[in-house]
Amino acid sequence: MRIVKEGTVGLVVDVQERLFPVMVEKEKLLGNCLVLTKGLQELGVPLVVTQQYTKGLGHTIKELNEELNQIVPIEKRGFSCCDEPVFLKKLKGLNAKNIIICGIESHICILQTAIGLKEYGFNPVVVINCVSSRKKEDLELAKERFRFEKIMMASYESILFELTRSSSVPEFKAISKLVR
Repeated sequence: MRIVKEGTVGLVVDVQERLFPVMVEKEKLLGNCLVLTKGLQELGVPLVVTQQYTKGLGHTIKELNEELNQIVPIEKRGFSCCDEPVFLKKLKGLNAKNIIICGIESHICILQTAIGLKEYGFNPVVVINCVSSRKKEDLELAKERFRFEKIMMASYESILFELTRSSSVPEFKAISKLVR
């Protein structure tokens, strides 16, 4: 199944001040998430941001929040974004079908959200080089579960070029520059 821009939404899950510092390869994660979110915005794909218990875990990290043009995050307490009615309402309002997912932690909130999205009839796509966990083995176990659940995984470069579709479109140069 080809992922196209129409009906696609980007989802940034819980990249927060008190979670981010303890992630495996956090600087690489940040760089990759920035490329993905810049690319999605360049392609006109709407973004949704969530924060898990902001009072305890802080806000979306500054570097990412600035790039997201101060998108107001959806507050959640459940690990799955799908347990938050405002989140599902937002996706429906955006006529979402494909949900491009980045964020943390891969084996908890990302996994539960992807499974929930699938249950609600959406097509979750986990951008595997844009997710992380505190421990590398948890990330590896999350990948196994994604495979078991038949949840699509992609790299940021792969999904951005799939959404771009052709080198003849105006966005191609910007996307090509981002992924270099």
